[in-house]
Amino acid sequence: MPIQIVQPSDSIELHLSDGRVLSGPRGAQVGEFLQTVKDDFSAPIVAVILNNEIHELTYTIGMESRCTPVTMDTADGARIYRRSLVFLLEMAFADLFPTGKLTIDHSLSSGGFYCQVTDRGELSQNELDALKSHMQKLVKEDHPFERKEVPAQEAIEYFKQLGYDDKVRLFAYRKKDYVTLYILNGQMDYMHGYMVPSTGYLRWFDLNLINGGFTIQFPRRHAPTDLEPMGDYPKLISAFRQYGNWLTRLNIDNVGALNDAILSGRADEIVLVSEALHEQNVAEIAQQIAQKNSRIILISGPSSSGKTTTSRRLAIQLLARGISPYPLELDNYFLDRSKTPLGEDGKSDFENLEALDLTRLAHDIEKILSGKEVQLPRYNFKTGMSEAGDIIQLKDGQPLILEGIHGMNPRLISDRWTGAAFRVYVSALTQLNLDRHNRVSTTDTRLIRRMVRDARERGYSAAQTISRWESVRRGEKRHIFPYQENADVMFNSALVYELSVLRPLVEPLLRQVQYRAPEYIEARRLLAFLEWFMPLDAGLIPANSIVREFLGGSGLKDFKIWRG
Repeated sequence: MPIQIVQPSDSIELHLSDGRVLSGPRGAQVGEFLQTVKDDFSAPIVAVILNNEIHELTYTIGMESRCTPVTMDTADGARIYRRSLVFLLEMAFADLFPTGKLTIDHSLSSGGFYCQVTDRGELSQNELDALKSHMQKLVKEDHPFERKEVPAQEAIEYFKQLGYDDKVRLFAYRKKDYVTLYILNGQMDYMHGYMVPSTGYLRWFDLNLINGGFTIQFPRRHAPTDLEPMGDYPKLISAFRQYGNWLTRLNIDNVGALNDAILSGRADEIVLVSEALHEQNVAEIAQQIAQKNSRIILISGPSSSGKTTTSRRLAIQLLARGISPYPLELDNYFLDRSKTPLGEDGKSDFENLEALDLTRLAHDIEKILSGKEVQLPRYNFKTGMSEAGDIIQLKDGQPLILEGIHGMNPRLISDRWTGAAFRVYVSALTQLNLDRHNRVSTTDTRLIRRMVRDARERGYSAAQTISRWESVRRGEKRHIFPYQENADVMFNSALVYELSVLRPLVEPLLRQVQYRAPEYIEARRLLAFLEWFMPLDAGLIPANSIVREFLGGSGLKDFKIWRG
């Protein structure tokens, strides 16, 4: 067929990733195209990737494109569903309780957000039931979410009239001259990220009273249309509340307030007070360990939570109390690689508890704490074999520190020593949000930390770190989060200023992710998120800070307890 200039046809084609091709009218919404195949996917479709750019289902198609539906069982799909559900909750709350203020506070590992209500009394069970019924009514009526771009100054004036000072402060740092707002039945708000087209998509949720507030529950990715039983998280909620109290002391309760504080010359104060609060908390944990005369100190937490720095700061606080803990490295108890259990992908699953030689660990702990001489193992990561390690003998009353992902798992140590163990769970439980309705994800904070450290210590690109993150998260959900409430204490390693100091280091890494790379969409999402934070000079960060574990320059990197 000869090549010739023609007029655009009235129809265009969408090429699905499975090889099928959809044809439809030019200018139609992409969601209309996907109606034909929506039941062929593993979960409800909530967005779409067109030519490696993510778009809402209301996006109009003007040219032939490669198309991958975004479903609720993917990371992006789950975020879109949760964000849209929060918008629905917020609008329904404003309908029923116009004088109250709703804050989406923090996440819960069973699939939910903890919410607080201010400027009126706590919601009663009847009021919460009415709120749920109103949300269900809006879902059944399937109201559209209207997307509207407005000048940034106009948005500032709109939220100023509503008394939303957190949004007014946030938009003062908006780099673009417009803001994308969403409208439901005449009410408007800013939601950071993409949304579903209408309320009818939001069928799966529940509301439950808890600890002076309530939770909004949503499905998790592995079961995108089911709700898990809501667990009880008193220690997790307590850790978040402690961090909230820290933010109150600093007079910083959102990102706009943080930016204001940095620009007003309070950077030194923010860093020093934040670090002092961390050190005070570590000292309190050390005091509890000393009072209990604990023989085993178990430290656990998810990736990039700051476990290494926390364990060393804790060791220093114990030394200051005349207690010399011995660090027993759990990695040295790996089984020979030939005996390592396999994961679902057929590869060695080193995050499985059964990857450790639990029998030998129990035997060695028994002898060590009985004051006997013990030959420790040393795992050779190059050969995948266990070798002979140090020979040790602890002094009377000298405790062990065991740091690893399985520290909260009751099977790690024998029942004989359970009562003598003190468990410390470490995680970056971020509570500084963009505003009352837009959360800063604890997972995003840890990913950004890891990206900076991977680039500095291992030479990994941002794309490499992002590509590994899904596997890391899968292991955390399976082996760490289910046991977090077994902790005696939770140490929140988040620092109010850390994303401001990490931003100048991680942005160049994210910009290097190639357009056609699978990690490009995630890199762009993180870049858009980091735009809200004013940069902060890394030179202000002290050498013993948890952030130094990722930035580099930690004075604790080579710290070792004298074993004489």
